[in-house]
Amino acid sequence: MNENLIIISVGGSLIVPKEIDLDFLKSLKKVVLDYPAKGKKFVIICGGGQTARVYQKAARSLSELNSKNLDWLGIEATRINAHLLRAIFYEWAHPDIIKNPLNKIDFKERILLAAGWKPGFSTDYDAVMLAKNLKIKKLINLTNIDYVYDKDPKKFKDAQPIKKISWENFRKPLPAKWDPGLNAPFDPVASKEAQKLGLEVTIINGKNLKSLENYLEEKDFIGTKIT
Repeated sequence: MNENLIIISVGGSLIVPKEIDLDFLKSLKKVVLDYPAKGKKFVIICGGGQTARVYQKAARSLSELNSKNLDWLGIEATRINAHLLRAIFYEWAHPDIIKNPLNKIDFKERILLAAGWKPGFSTDYDAVMLAKNLKIKKLINLTNIDYVYDKDPKKFKDAQPIKKISWENFRKPLPAKWDPGLNAPFDPVASKEAQKLGLEVTIINGKNLKSLENYLEEKDFIGTKIT
């Protein structure tokens, strides 16, 4: 297990909820660069989020597109988001953005940026493959919720937050397949692979980066661990 690498999957809707969220990016930069542990390096993979959905919606309204066509729009959205973060971290980041998580990866810089791979897979899955490739056993998934809940909190007022859950129980309500634009805490195909690998995935709200700081420093944090 590679203890010196920390992998963070950043939801695209945190980067561009409607417009580019400069406050979020400024806070993320500060957390990553201020992290006190010596010798630690970050792998940051970017989702497509709202940018992907806007392009996919526009394409659907004008043409009958299959999943592969829609996927490519989402993939390109992840890549422009990754280029944005690489520019923000340019002094500390590897010059290349990883697009294939299965390739041999070797970098000396403090930060490595990654993006979407190919149709049929989300960046959740790509993040899991990166973790496998780089022998990382823990993955942080920054999203827009505080916790995983026992049911949809938007529909049910009595939904209860879950601080820790097994992959078996987490996967029960998920669909069997992934669909472009699917909005879930962690996608079903990635979840299945993470369970096989024994990967620990922690869901943290990117709007509360103090929780990310606390997690990195092994303090109490707001979020859900899936093991």
